Amino acid sequence: MKHISILIPQGHTSLANIEGSQHIFSEVNECFTRAGKHPLFNIKLVGINPNTSQRNGVYTIKPDLLIHEVNKTDLVIVPAMLGDMENALQINKDFMPWVIQQYAQGAEVASFCVGAFFLAAAGLLDGKQCATHWRFANEFRKMFPNANLVDDKIMTEDHGIYTSGGAYSYTNLLLYLIEKHAGRDVAIMISKMFMIDIDRHSQSPFIMFRGQKEHEDNLIIKAQEFIEKNFKDKITVDQLADLLALGRRSLERRFKKATCNTVTEYIQRVKMEAAKKELETSRKTVSELMYEIGYSDTKAFRSTFKKVTGLSPIEYRNKYNRNSILIP
Repeated sequence: MKHISILIPQGHTSLANIEGSQHIFSEVNECFTRAGKHPLFNIKLVGINPNTSQRNGVYTIKPDLLIHEVNKTDLVIVPAMLGDMENALQINKDFMPWVIQQYAQGAEVASFCVGAFFLAAAGLLDGKQCATHWRFANEFRKMFPNANLVDDKIMTEDHGIYTSGGAYSYTNLLLYLIEKHAGRDVAIMISKMFMIDIDRHSQSPFIMFRGQKEHEDNLIIKAQEFIEKNFKDKITVDQLADLLALGRRSLERRFKKATCNTVTEYIQRVKMEAAKKELETSRKTVSELMYEIGYSDTKAFRSTFKKVTGLSPIEYRNKYNRNSILIP
């Protein structure tokens, strides 16, 4: 029987991650029991304190065990720790040595959403591929440059460390873990019981590009605003450099440092966000909106759009436009 430890962090935590994990893993046990087999998982809520208050006292979670009572586990689940991230990491730092020890002893470790910040702070993501909620990608990169964050992935696996993307994508990681430990048939059964879309691997279609302006480089903010106002025109790096009275190399270096994008990538993302909004709300053909945002090469536009969103323009429209019409 595999021992699963679902952490009960201090502070504001995703209750859905905790209850959902316990519920879904427990249902796997029920499937095994109904088939006349022994349960597969021994599921425990593991905390630092006997009672952990959540949501300003609205909820209280009583762990089954405290960390010092668990000498060895097979899988550690780290739910999303919400609110101010530095504070969340500080009040939960006592978990870190225990999680590091369990991983060193052979346990697998999985984080959900911004729970990746906890694993990174513990040093477990250094040099490893990982995912987190797309909204916090830039903040994560700045705090943990040694981790290999992949924005588009719903989940990652790297040397026994698993991470999932934003919000309810944690259910996709749970299905992945269930398939690994209980088999494909059980994972499919659970996906149908909980109506989870199995084999979904990308969070790209859900990413909303808002521009990374949470920095203090006012010249780069000026460049960003210029791009966002004039994205339909052909904008060059040299044009921006002249506008800001900066050398090209200096502009590119400062832009990348401030936004985590090159100038060209930023222009591209702004154009793609405009295209997404048109596909969500209008009946324009792909060719019409392509020209409107400054593309003249159909193949290049379709290729870039799919790279950014994981879907073709038609697939995106059919998914998100309520009144979609199939126009090639």
